[in-house]
Amino acid sequence: MSNLKKPAPVTWTFLTNHSHVLICLHRDVHVRLRDVAEQVGITERAVQRIVQELEEAGVISRRREGRRNTYQVNTQRHLRHAIEGHCSVGDLLKMVGQPRGAAR
Repeated sequence: MSNLKKPAPVTWTFLTNHSHVLICLHRDVHVRLRDVAEQVGITERAVQRIVQELEEAGVISRRREGRRNTYQVNTQRHLRHAIEGHCSVGDLLKMVGQPRGAAR
């Protein structure tokens, strides 16, 4: 028997589900919301609500292309809380990584 303890399950994260969804949309503008839900660990319905809220806030826009949506992130928008309001969405995205396939 091993004396190694299993890591405790993650009970909280530094970023919110809104930021996780935003990161997923930024990394893959053609991603399906079903796939975002799986990556973030929430329901597809919760992702749909978050996408709607991000769109209403002007953080993202979506365009219908055939049967799929394409998402565009407004990197110039400022973050919403007073503590980080001096930072833009683009600043957040730079901090957590670039879109898949982008040169680093």
